[in-house]
Parts: sequence; structure tokens; C-alpha cells
Amino acid sequence: MADIARLVEVIEPEAKALGLELVRVKMMQSEAGDGGEALQVMAEDPATGQLIIDQCAALSRRISDRMDALEEAGTVLIEGAYHLEVSSPGIDRPLTRDKDFANWAGHEAKIAMARDFDGQRTLRGELKGIAGEGVTIVDRKAGAVTVPRDQIHSAQLVLTDALIAATRPLDTSGADEIIEIEEEKADD
Repeated sequence: MADIARLVEVIEPEAKALGLELVRVKMMQSEAGDGGEALQVMAEDPATGQLIIDQCAALSRRISDRMDALEEAGTVLIEGAYHLEVSSPGIDRPLTRDKDFANWAGHEAKIAMARDFDGQRTLRGELKGIAGEGVTIVDRKAGAVTVPRDQIHSAQLVLTDALIAATRPLDTSGADEIIEIEEEKADD
């Protein structure tokens, strides 16, 4: 299994060099259907809260070049084949940093705990924010609950009309320039 903390150490300077902030680095099963792994990198432009296609491409190139250089020097961060996926966090973004819990207070969120917390493993309701090491959410069942930040397995915003209204319009710059290339299959 890849060392996520080490990957962040390598990837974060590449994002910062482009004026971007890292939102999440995660190893996951590839969606390519090949049974392989994917290195998912989510980043955002702090001015817009998203990435446009050119920014995704630039960050992808920087990460690939850096990972290749490390590999050539004998440092392998991910064993075996993997796909690199660079993306914007999207509207129903994951909440991974303290500032995400603060900035998105007032919106509906879903929090999955690493283990049961007061008899619940999943909380869903209005995010109230973060204070110190505690994240507060008004859960639909339990009411106002403050959970330790370090016990949260994952958290993300829930897509609602209020969230859509509060989110900056997506920038589709470059989308009309995407060229899809159909791969030819070798004859068997």
C-alpha cells in the first residue's frame, strides 16, 4: 500500500508551484475496469474553488514528471501500475481540511466515522463548523453532535439546491477543445 503522507509531500509542492491547493490525495481502485489502482489527486484554485481543464492538465504533467524523476532515482512511491487522476473537488466535494469544515458550515454534509461514535457510524445533517479538534454537525437523528476530527473517516457535502446556489458557476474553459481519441483494438 502506498504511503499517502509521503505522496502528499511529493505532490503538494507541485500544486503550490501552480498556485493551487491540495484537497485530497487518495489511492483507490481504478475506474478503468482493469483491476489496477488509481492515484486520485484533488486540487483547487483558491480563487475559484475549482480547477479548469488546463490547470488539471498542468498539475497532472507536473506530478507525472516528479514521480518519474523519483522513480528513475530509485524511489518508488507506488508499487506496480497505476492511473493518475487529477480533478477538481466538485460541488459535493470531500471535506478534508479544517478550513473545509469552516468554509462550508451551514450546508448539509455526510460524515462517516472511523468507528461508532455514540452508537452511530454515519452522521448527516447541517454542518455547523469546526472548533479546535471538534467538528459539529446537526445530525437528523441525534441532533447537534461534536465529533473528534481525528475520528472522521470521510466527510463530504451533500448536493442540495442551497449548495448549488452557493457554489460559484463552474468554469468550462477548454471543455470545447477536448478531443476524444478512440483506441483501436488489436485483432485476436
